[in-house]
Amino acid sequence: MSKIRIEHEYAVELLNRLGNRIADVIIGKKQEIQYIIAAMLSEGHVLLEDVPGTGKTMLIRTVASSLNCAMGRIQCTPDVMPADVTGVSIYHVQAGEFRFRPGPLMNNIVLADEINRASPRTQSSLLEAMEERSVTVDGTTHTLPRPFLLLATQNPLQFEGTYRLPEAQLDRFMMRITLGYPEPEQEVELLSRVRSQEMLENMHPIMLAEEVVAMQREVRQVHVDTVIKQYLVGVAVATRAHDAVRLGISPRGTLAWMTAAQAYAYAQGRSYVVPDDVQSLAVPVLSHRIQLKLVNRADSSEVQEQVIREVLSSVPVPVQMGGQGRGRRA
Repeated sequence: MSKIRIEHEYAVELLNRLGNRIADVIIGKKQEIQYIIAAMLSEGHVLLEDVPGTGKTMLIRTVASSLNCAMGRIQCTPDVMPADVTGVSIYHVQAGEFRFRPGPLMNNIVLADEINRASPRTQSSLLEAMEERSVTVDGTTHTLPRPFLLLATQNPLQFEGTYRLPEAQLDRFMMRITLGYPEPEQEVELLSRVRSQEMLENMHPIMLAEEVVAMQREVRQVHVDTVIKQYLVGVAVATRAHDAVRLGISPRGTLAWMTAAQAYAYAQGRSYVVPDDVQSLAVPVLSHRIQLKLVNRADSSEVQEQVIREVLSSVPVPVQMGGQGRGRRA
């Protein structure tokens, strides 16, 4: 893929159009849409956790339809094998050699639907792709296309036939987002838009894959002041000392939080991160990365989010940033 450069103002215009397009289909979830756009820009992956019927799959399909990218879908069930996900080498008699037949993972945007219904062995087959952007089959490593974004849906753990995601895999998801039920007036509007599927089929891409990759490069240049970095680390350290936490935020979690904040700032037209950016992203980026001491599995997500909010309220927020003329007072 050839490198292209994209002006920041034009990028923000494209991202606003993308957000509005998704909001036309997924009603009342503008904040969650902004989270997903930030994850895309920061090359992160997203775990959507909620009960069935709240629009998780439709949201992901809308994102894919709005980008000029190849999409793959993995319908996770207990009998899905790793080769069904990554691909398999098949022997061609006429050519006298093995040839790789790619699986659904070898696409730009991958929907792993109901990921926690897959067996732990199949779940682990996603780890290399999520971290290294490659898959290894029969000793041969295949590089994934760029951009690569894994969007997985997960049902609550108390549902029949679900498996708990390994901690190592949870930590590779940049964000965990809960959509929740719409407000009554939003649900009434949803009933008036029963043509969502038709809208999806008639969508034209807003953005090219090359433009997404160019934005991802630009996001890495967004300035993060030293006081912001100190704040990120301060929150991470506080989670490790919290009474209810067995294992706090790792350095990888702190780095993911900073990268997501850079993308969030970029999407709003800024070339620097402010405290509001990191605070807005704290719960979706951090809550699934802490392990609690004693908690019922059914309500662990709610407790994790509450712990993150408690920690945020206990750590002083930066009130002034220096460097490169980016001073700001809260």
